[in-house]
Amino acid sequence: VARQVLVSGRDRHVIAFGCNPEGSSTQDKLLIRFSDQENATDWAATAENTAGDLIVGSGTEIVQAVETRREIVIITDSSVHSMQFIGAPFTFGLTQISAGTTIIGPNAAVALNDAVFWMGRNRFYLYDGQVKALPCTVRDTVFRDFNDTQAEKVFASANTSFGEITWFYPSASSEDNDKY
Repeated sequence: VARQVLVSGRDRHVIAFGCNPEGSSTQDKLLIRFSDQENATDWAATAENTAGDLIVGSGTEIVQAVETRREIVIITDSSVHSMQFIGAPFTFGLTQISAGTTIIGPNAAVALNDAVFWMGRNRFYLYDGQVKALPCTVRDTVFRDFNDTQAEKVFASANTSFGEITWFYPSASSEDNDKY
């Protein structure tokens, strides 16, 4: 059981976010588990492998994880964390980098170059070594005409050719993404 799964590009671990602990089928929305390096089928942590787990220390659930060149940025419903490969014996380190931030849905964040951009509950955010609110001249227009009951449908995309980020979202009168 996992909210999101990705393969870390630098160190080749399969990582499950918001998943069940080893030996259980009950989901822990703040648990991160990772397989042995280069072995997607070995998830049991031993002294001979790099499999293991971490618990995010704040928030109530991991909403999205986004990989950049230097780290994996993990966004919970109320905080942001940096997960970095550190090698044996701990494999990964986890550091909280921001509190009091939000994300609107599981596809609302995207990486561009080595920065992460995401749509929060009432503003847009940027992480480029530090988390900051992204200045946005259309912020009020977007959030005044937004269907909160369909927030999980927000989708972020990056146009790398032009350094642009686009968020597709449902307007107040729609149940599907009809604005960007």
